[in-house]
Amino acid sequence: MAGGEDGTGQAGVSEAGPSAWAQELLEHLRPHGRDVGRVVAWLADALRGTACLLDASGALVAGTRPPLDEQLAGAVAAGRIASAAWEGRGRHLRLVRVAGPNPAAAGVLAVSRPEPFDRRAADIVGHTAHVLELLLKAGETTAAGHRLERATSDLRLAILQLLMVEDTVSARRVAAGLWPGLLDTDSACVYVVEGSAEERDRLAEECIDATGERALVVLCPAVDEHVIVVTPGEAEARELRSLIGPRPRTFLGGSARQSLVRTATAYGQAVSALAVAHFRPDKAAVYAERTHPERLVDPAALRCWTARVLGPLDALPHHTRAELLATTRLGLEFTAVNAAKVLGVSRNTVRARMERVEALLSTRFSDLTARAVVHVALNTQEGLAGAPADQIPAHDDPVSLRDLLSGPAMVTWAQDLLSRLDQDTRDLRRTLRAWIAEGGNAERAAQRLGVHAQTVREHVRSAEPVLERRLLAGGSDLYEVVLAHLALGDLEPPALHATKAGV
Repeated sequence: MAGGEDGTGQAGVSEAGPSAWAQELLEHLRPHGRDVGRVVAWLADALRGTACLLDASGALVAGTRPPLDEQLAGAVAAGRIASAAWEGRGRHLRLVRVAGPNPAAAGVLAVSRPEPFDRRAADIVGHTAHVLELLLKAGETTAAGHRLERATSDLRLAILQLLMVEDTVSARRVAAGLWPGLLDTDSACVYVVEGSAEERDRLAEECIDATGERALVVLCPAVDEHVIVVTPGEAEARELRSLIGPRPRTFLGGSARQSLVRTATAYGQAVSALAVAHFRPDKAAVYAERTHPERLVDPAALRCWTARVLGPLDALPHHTRAELLATTRLGLEFTAVNAAKVLGVSRNTVRARMERVEALLSTRFSDLTARAVVHVALNTQEGLAGAPADQIPAHDDPVSLRDLLSGPAMVTWAQDLLSRLDQDTRDLRRTLRAWIAEGGNAERAAQRLGVHAQTVREHVRSAEPVLERRLLAGGSDLYEVVLAHLALGDLEPPALHATKAGV
């Protein structure tokens, strides 16, 4: 025993009172101390030797492996003998079987020390083995719980991905098993809650608690800070707002109510609203409907034009067509990587599907005007998908894109929008037009204008608050600005298969 000259030194565990070592061992069962490695280290220190825990295959789990007979250890692990003792080379070895969560795969606790194992030491080894069994079983229970949580999270994501590709029937079937009635609705709102990546799991749990599992809560596969919530009710939306209030650096963006088949559209709206929420005192915003350019044209003419633009896809099988349309909608709103994560496919799959649509439409999505025009056609087609046939206006005469965009209402809207840039002496309008013409590439636009690429980026970034639209991020906001340029004749119409027929 080591101590000071006055005899008040600290006693080792093996020399302490009869209950001291037991009390210390029990401390390892408390929630803050449940660690197999710490228990094995404590045992080695308590017996002033070395200790280790081996699994059923003999691999080291924790501690320091002493020299031992592998066959003897295997016999203990297999249960042919409950324990074993060995003495030699100035060491005393004790082997004890430690049952794991799977009784057929037990481990071995091996302890080596210079002194013989008296009754006290044997008791410490035996009780430690029992504590290790409890910790291993508790660890397996915890691991099983985590696996269940991951499986549930994956299932929620699968439901969202089905909604994103408009497969509401399959989404309802999957949801019915665990959350009956969750999707028994024709419409819903999508919310995106943003916090820190480190706190996202806890934030998702709070969203589930706040909505009472009456909403679909999904960890966003594309953005580590986002939680996506699909909710059919208004009460759940209010709960989400109250949830973010006291949390610092937490924001909420919500969509307008959409049919379930337009979940992808609602998601895009929620992301747009989230950007606005960052500048709101209450840190929350709901997508505000504004005058979209496609609403300023003759609906019958727009429907006729849309049918001709997307006509090449009509010959495809229904499932293939729906898959291509849903992927293209997301691919036009987000990057291929993020669209792939949301859909649960590889980015190469997203690109391959969009390339197939490009080929069918005889266009290139590297052209921002083509992206904007196809985006209008897809939104129009989606809006008409659920409308009764007798409510869809007829229009027999072919309509060209130029005719569609040259109406008085459209031209007035475009002039009002782009004229906002005229107040800036840097000629933001000229820079923006060149940037769009070069497919959003700052370097090529800079060469065209004879300026630095960073100047182009700064001009485009400066135009965003003036136009009240996100440009650098792409998506719907950018496409509206592109359409404004097309309506005023500032950009040439894109090449599409239909342009060959005068559309």
